[in-house]
Amino acid sequence: MKYQSSFLILSILLLVGCAVAPPRHPDDLCAVFKEKDSDDWYDDAKGSADKWGVPIDVQMAIMHQESHFVADARAPRIWLLGFIPWFRESSSYGYAQATDGTWDTYLNDAGSWWSDRDDFSDAIDFIGWYGNRSYLKLGISKADAKNQYLAYHEGIGGYRNKTYLRNSPLKRLADKVERRAQIFKQQLLSCKMN
Repeated sequence: MKYQSSFLILSILLLVGCAVAPPRHPDDLCAVFKEKDSDDWYDDAKGSADKWGVPIDVQMAIMHQESHFVADARAPRIWLLGFIPWFRESSSYGYAQATDGTWDTYLNDAGSWWSDRDDFSDAIDFIGWYGNRSYLKLGISKADAKNQYLAYHEGIGGYRNKTYLRNSPLKRLADKVERRAQIFKQQLLSCKMN
């Protein structure tokens, strides 16, 4: 019994130690890729860009906005009476903040049932897939970070119905994603990746 308890504690500590920490400098894409070199983040982002045609800077700017590269990011929880935890505002989860329904569509279209929203490789592939989908269904350029983000946030139908026009904070976020993509693009040009 004593050994089982020790084994259980050691196993938990190892699992906690394996959790992927967000990058220390999330605003510097070169630093992010260098820090996450052993996790192959650059290779995964480039693979998604090659597969779906959505530039690395656009994909990473969307991920930066959605989760700040936190693997297990979740939508905020609603609190009743200010202290009773209740439901979350949405089912969005992981690096890409993909909702349950959209993630299921991705799994059926392009992912595998082994894909996880808290796995960087799967999440970046999801963002590339979604950007390609926005291009095919809405005609949004794959390099247009602002409108790609608006479609990502509002969904294909919401973007088509221009729901973002009534949402000034969202329009400001989309502008922020566009600026971030431009910064990331310049950073990528200045750093040497494999």
